[in-house]
Amino acid sequence: MKTLLLNPGPVTLTERVRQSLLQPDLCHRESEFYDLQDEARQRLLDVYRLDPQEWSAVLMTASGTGAVESMIASLVPQHGKLLVVQNGVYGERIANIAKQYGIAYETLAHDWMDAPDLARIAACLDTSEPFTHVAVVHHETTTGRLNDLCQIGALCRERGAQLLVDAVSSFGAEAIDFSEANIAAVAATANKCLHGVPGASFVVARHEAIERAASRAYYLDLARLARLQAQRNTPFTPSVHAYYALVEALREFEDEGGVSTRHARYAALAEQVRGGLASRGIASILPPEQSSVVLRAYDLPPGIAYEPLHDALKARGFVIYAGQGDLSKRLFRISTMGDINASDIERLLQAFDELRR
Repeated sequence: MKTLLLNPGPVTLTERVRQSLLQPDLCHRESEFYDLQDEARQRLLDVYRLDPQEWSAVLMTASGTGAVESMIASLVPQHGKLLVVQNGVYGERIANIAKQYGIAYETLAHDWMDAPDLARIAACLDTSEPFTHVAVVHHETTTGRLNDLCQIGALCRERGAQLLVDAVSSFGAEAIDFSEANIAAVAATANKCLHGVPGASFVVARHEAIERAASRAYYLDLARLARLQAQRNTPFTPSVHAYYALVEALREFEDEGGVSTRHARYAALAEQVRGGLASRGIASILPPEQSSVVLRAYDLPPGIAYEPLHDALKARGFVIYAGQGDLSKRLFRISTMGDINASDIERLLQAFDELRR
């Protein structure tokens, strides 16, 4: 029985991407590798139709958190100041990264169930010591909430702050308006909405942001990575086969119709899950209009803790995800990324029926 991953990455691979891992061994100092790297970088820009004269896609061998760390450590200048908008675990992680690197920062903390408060953000940005950058998580998978980049970006634009976006769990499936949201950079990974494998991550950044980058990091120095990749080079040994898989996943992504098609597919599956669970007395914790199509969180069924629910569903071929922190006692999460279709969701719902018997 095939086990389907309904966790927020890594995803269940398509056979096409899985077969790409069987490509020949390749030295990262050969021209064939640089061809692969160039194709990945160009295709990443093509996901949102970005102009390579203005934007650069910078690859690295890391998890999504590595890409976020590279973005924060590199793109907040030495004398800059960062405002971190927090409404979940991953916003808190950004603050921890800033603290680790000695970056001047402040946090604007919200309850994990709440959307960012625009009035509070505006008030923070209007302080006497201006913030050069604002960091926010686009899709906060703690709850499945999709934070409003356009509204936060408008506040940044009015006050001259640049927006740094953790798009690890949204890139490729949710709309990102790079032109209107005052975005300097987004960080993301291959093994979520793009359906690649763990090991390849990236930052898409404006050239001008990279040119002003600080050199706090070593391995994750975004400016050095960008400079060498533009010269068909790489400073370190990358995960070559993860790059093979990323390129094949991006080819498949384009063949299937790009962001709009992937969004529509996820939305249909997410609504199938939401509606099916609701009819079985299991409510989603956020309304659809506040949620990502990538992942949604649900109240645990009455009388069932997460561990027995997880184990029972895993025995039937489905891996779900726990809540985080105190929410672990209240909710579970289901993602619809990867090689999953409507019949798979119907089998999942039938598995819930079996648990009630």
